[in-house]
Amino acid sequence: MDRDVHDADQDEEMIGWGSKLQDEEETLSQEELDLKTSDEIHRRIEDNIRVLEEKAGLNMSFDVIFREMTFAGKRTGLFYYNGFADDLALVQVLKRLTYVKSDELQPHALESFYTELVPHIQVDKVSTMSEVMMKVMAGGSALFVENETQAIVIDAKNFPQRGPAEPTTEKVVRGSRDGFIETLLTNVTLIRRRLRDPRLKLEIMKVGKRTQTDVCVSYIHDIADMETIRSVKQKIQDVNVDGLPLGEKQLEELLMEKPWNPFPMVRYSERPDVISSHLLEGHIVIFVDTSPSAMIIPTTMFHLVQHAEEFRQTSFIGTYLRWIRFIGILASIFLLPFWLLLVLQPELKPAGLDFIGPEKTGQLPIVLQIVFAEIGVDLMRLAAVHTPTPLATAMGLIAAILIGDIAVQTGLFVNEVILYMAASAIGMFATPSYELGLANRIVRLGLVLLVALFHVPGFVVGVTLTLILLAVQRSYNSPYLWPFLPFNGKALLSIILRRPKQQSAQRPSITKPVDSTRRPLH
Repeated sequence: MDRDVHDADQDEEMIGWGSKLQDEEETLSQEELDLKTSDEIHRRIEDNIRVLEEKAGLNMSFDVIFREMTFAGKRTGLFYYNGFADDLALVQVLKRLTYVKSDELQPHALESFYTELVPHIQVDKVSTMSEVMMKVMAGGSALFVENETQAIVIDAKNFPQRGPAEPTTEKVVRGSRDGFIETLLTNVTLIRRRLRDPRLKLEIMKVGKRTQTDVCVSYIHDIADMETIRSVKQKIQDVNVDGLPLGEKQLEELLMEKPWNPFPMVRYSERPDVISSHLLEGHIVIFVDTSPSAMIIPTTMFHLVQHAEEFRQTSFIGTYLRWIRFIGILASIFLLPFWLLLVLQPELKPAGLDFIGPEKTGQLPIVLQIVFAEIGVDLMRLAAVHTPTPLATAMGLIAAILIGDIAVQTGLFVNEVILYMAASAIGMFATPSYELGLANRIVRLGLVLLVALFHVPGFVVGVTLTLILLAVQRSYNSPYLWPFLPFNGKALLSIILRRPKQQSAQRPSITKPVDSTRRPLH
């Protein structure tokens, strides 16, 4: 028993000694923790380096640089990301600082650097490490000065970027050839070049806890509806995600909150002239950094079927092109289902159209032929996207000759299925909005299945449900089918006809413009 008591006393001593050691370790780790979690800029360069090692991966990530230098007896450190730094600008800044003498520095050396010695047009003072990290990750360079609790951020950045070439999806015969790129500043500058109006506002905010993506809301202050602007900005501020690596499309899903709706609720454009025209109409445009296209809201279905080419020609030719495009879009939706309906019910054929319909049905039912043809067109489209350019011609020959021609010769498909599918595909590719073209394809496939199952009632019900779906859609409280529903005759006439500029004196009412006239008094 005495032995048990002795062992118990020994265990208590060990526990007590362990507790003291643990307290000492906790004290040491707490000191380190205070330094690591501090958001202050420390007076000692070494302390700032330790914080950056913890928060920014300094000395771990190869592109994170901290360059220590001494100017006029003052120890400094330049913190930057190697891939973002503008070497030429920073070399000029450092070259100027090497000539600084001690008597040129004020008692607060950082103030001298900020007001007199750093030769750059964009310089800012920050007081916290979080601000330093935010600005450096956005491309800036931070200059720390010994014994100072602030840092200087020099906005000398050089993002990797391509030139503003013409967008591939919005080409025109005549017109500008510049288009948006993945750099936000370049994109808004292209807009500023076309709209030299001081009332053009470009408000920027951050979205994404980890990506900190720059999102810019742009509008003309005395034209756009302020209530809609406040609503858009509030929705963007309320977005709570870790990031937007895919740019504007992910932001659209978060703002519109209709992820399963096949029809696009915003219009995308990569052309600065198109965006400028919509801003003058009172629309709100959202730019997302790293995205080469901008979102236009509010948007109606008729915005999605217009193209810049119509406005680069005379009103007569522009109207003709618009009608051709409308016919193509309608054909892409209704041509194939209507042909199938006439094939399944020949008694519905009007007089003189007896030639419609195949003489031989083929080895597969007509409906399966259409479904397989739809899948085949989608596969060819995907293959064209993923195929390298030198091989695209060979891929097209394989699709057209080996698949299409042989499928008809072997009797699996009939010629008319290929013909009408090709016409529908051309109409889809003639749709200016890529997203709307894909949505129309889903509608066409649904109508085909309804016609195959229920014939005339299926066609009527399918068209009716589609119109109802479009009628109830709203883009930021704007009717999707305006000016057709609700009806606005004057605005609808502007959709049907490409009216001359001198006859377009009023802005569209769908945007609720503050200034509704296009002809200012002053």
